Amino acid sequence: MALVRETQRLRASGLSMPLAVERARAHVQRAETSVFAGLRRRHLDLRVQVLAKPVLLALCRAMEDECCAEAEEPLLFGAFQRTGFYDASRARWRELSRGARRTIVFADFDQRDGAPPDTAGEPLEVPVPFGSPLNREWVLVCDAGDRPGCLVGWERPEHDPGGPRRFETFWSVDARVVRDAARICARLSQEYRVGTVFPFWADLEDTPPPAGIEIRRASAVLDRMLAYVSAASP
Repeated sequence: MALVRETQRLRASGLSMPLAVERARAHVQRAETSVFAGLRRRHLDLRVQVLAKPVLLALCRAMEDECCAEAEEPLLFGAFQRTGFYDASRARWRELSRGARRTIVFADFDQRDGAPPDTAGEPLEVPVPFGSPLNREWVLVCDAGDRPGCLVGWERPEHDPGGPRRFETFWSVDARVVRDAARICARLSQEYRVGTVFPFWADLEDTPPPAGIEIRRASAVLDRMLAYVSAASP
């Protein structure tokens, strides 16, 4: 029955029947609950670094400015853990969403009165259940043909009250990695907002070619820079 419901939702988003069935089977058989774990399974070469929150925030802001704000009609996804964290960035994300095809944000939004309303032109708020792994993750995904990028962090459970929060983090501007991140986020938006259909599945069907040698070299340099910056931060 779950396979039928998922197929119907995907068909309603514009996919052909064969593609809808294929996607539905993949979703039902192995539903992803963690963007971090899902990407690590698919891309073993992603370099994971432990970053303090100030360093992670600076990297996230840089990616928002370069990818989200400059990309042409991107699909944007953001996971903020807590509603209060999103509130601090709400105005910024409203501005980013003005040029996006769709913007979806995840947090522990209040679910007592059902999912928050879907307001045209505003980021779609997706309530995340308390026990979901996504509640420990920091996610930014910009799926765009011209400026793809994603940043994913998993917060370590141990935390020194006197020190900064730390996240196991990886980032990528490889369009293939970004596309996989967008697919996981799109499925989660349907999973956690029951009765809704992600309207841009057709845009996520193609798998982009892997990143070229120039991008891989530049990414390796930035990874090394981040390691030094993080080690030097208090």
